[in-house]
Amino acid sequence: MAFLDQNPAIGFPLAAGFGLLLGSFLNVVILRLPKRLEWQWRRDSREVLGEPDTYDPPPPGIVVERSHCPHCKHQLSWYENIPVFSYLALGGKCRNCKAPISPQYPLVELLTMLLVVASVWRFGFGWQGFGAIVFTCFLIALSGIDLRTQLLPDQLTLPLMWLGLIAASDNLYFPAKPALLGAVAGYLSLWVVWWLFKQLTGKEGMGHGDFKLLAAIGAWTGLKGILPTILISSLVGAIIGSIWLAMKGRDRATPIPFGPYLAIAGWITFFWGEQIVGKYMQIAGFK
Repeated sequence: MAFLDQNPAIGFPLAAGFGLLLGSFLNVVILRLPKRLEWQWRRDSREVLGEPDTYDPPPPGIVVERSHCPHCKHQLSWYENIPVFSYLALGGKCRNCKAPISPQYPLVELLTMLLVVASVWRFGFGWQGFGAIVFTCFLIALSGIDLRTQLLPDQLTLPLMWLGLIAASDNLYFPAKPALLGAVAGYLSLWVVWWLFKQLTGKEGMGHGDFKLLAAIGAWTGLKGILPTILISSLVGAIIGSIWLAMKGRDRATPIPFGPYLAIAGWITFFWGEQIVGKYMQIAGFK
């Protein structure tokens, strides 16, 4: 992709358009994957419990079924499914039933576009930039699902971890050993916190999906990225979580999804982790 690196006036608009398309697809993943998993879990539960198999049609798949209005089931035409622009042209309402369209759609599309452009700006249009886009898209999808359902599906966290290890095996960002150690340290660090909290309180302070997400982030950021990710996620979570609880009028016992904060911190660490650690070491007088 040397041509795009040498011609950013062409490369960045292409990256922006590609980001909008990816954002549209991520919306589908965020909305449909949890419903598909819940349907599969119900089927598996009935089989394990020996219950009769009742008619339970599967929800729409991620790739095959066309997009439709969740209210009136109107199937969207291609011109109703253009990222961001269709939302604006339709005034944020379904063309058929006039029900409001969730602002999640344009927000995810715009966020993905911005982060895809940031990926190629930071890492270029080669394999490193492509890897950064993959990492970014997984984090967006996982954050959206966790915010909506408080789930971090293995179907996303585990492939993200393996992709990070595969990238490290080819020394894409760093060698394989730091990636493997980062994955192990990421999982164990949160598992230890979970175990200690459970021993002290008898309650589970976080879901196991958080362990796997931090393991996946560790595979992409290396062992050195685990501590900055934990610290940044804790800071972001404390600030945003407190604001959210205050706005909703809820107490601190209300469960809050931690995945989005890990994703934000992991993305920042992946992009600028070395600079952040270096600056901290300099301020602390270790350099």
